[in-house]
Amino acid sequence: MKFLFYISKEYSIPIIEPIAQYLEKTEHEFAFFTFEKISKVSPPSWKNKLYFTDVKTAQNFQPDFVLIPGNFVDFRLPGIKVQLFHGLGVEKSSHYKIRHFFDVYCTSGPFVTKRFQALKKKYIYFDILETGWPKVDHILNFQQAELSELVDIPSEKKIILFAPTHSRKMESATELMQVIPQIIKEDEYWLIKFHELMNKKLVSEFKFQLQDKALFLEDYDITPHLHAADVLISDTSSVLYEFMLLDKPVITYKTKSRSDKGVNITDPQKLRTAIDRSLKDPQAYGKQRLAHLQEINPYLDGKISERLIKKLIANKENFSLIKKPLNIFRKLQILYHEKFKKGYLR
Repeated sequence: MKFLFYISKEYSIPIIEPIAQYLEKTEHEFAFFTFEKISKVSPPSWKNKLYFTDVKTAQNFQPDFVLIPGNFVDFRLPGIKVQLFHGLGVEKSSHYKIRHFFDVYCTSGPFVTKRFQALKKKYIYFDILETGWPKVDHILNFQQAELSELVDIPSEKKIILFAPTHSRKMESATELMQVIPQIIKEDEYWLIKFHELMNKKLVSEFKFQLQDKALFLEDYDITPHLHAADVLISDTSSVLYEFMLLDKPVITYKTKSRSDKGVNITDPQKLRTAIDRSLKDPQAYGKQRLAHLQEINPYLDGKISERLIKKLIANKENFSLIKKPLNIFRKLQILYHEKFKKGYLR
């Protein structure tokens, strides 16, 4: 079998890395369809693999499956188009938006599977495989022995990670920016991770407010910092569930769903109290965290990538042959971005 990874964003790398690692141990072939800036930061183990940057050469590879950790894929590529998802943002409506590009949706757990099963009754043409989200393998199998080399932070301090979503309706950075600079303690080290789509003006203002009181993370992979942090502060970002995989406390600000996964606040002035409470009793919401993960991504065995590939191959002949809608507008979007933007939709 031949697998083609369609990568449009750097943060997709840790999503597909465990799949590539598994495929490396098999007889199957795999290659990457991306552009130069992503190939430059890809893992060393990928350097001897095929990289395609134009559709024609990728077509010649003739993949059986195209694996996509994003919302769009070039419709001209051959093979079964597989949606892997770029996050565990199960509360966001965009997570369930049918864009008519994909033949198969690999869902993370029962909560997401049920939503797509309902959508399948309407759209008919796609199939659903519940496999778990592959980045979970990357997070759970991360070698903590390498942590000190990757994360240069004081070991004697408590590590607070702030990673808000970029969504205007859900982001917490605007309001929490007013209090964070005033509540940082001497025995704490703060890490700030903004999504690459975060409002640039807001990011600049936040950096100005904090000056040298925090480290702003620019890495595309937040995984080392998830392991390093003692507490995560966010809102309705999917990074909350990534952090919960490590059974550590989360603090949410005006979260839109599952408010009992950690301390949820609606008043910025209560953030300091929430941090102190979470550091003092990190297992206070342990049962709730596990219960939510059982719905969203119950596969914690580190073998999601293996399961995903084996399920795709086993079901290849059973996947629906019903044609997808013409989808003319979105196809034109793909062609426009290729010609004028020199890149791919995410």
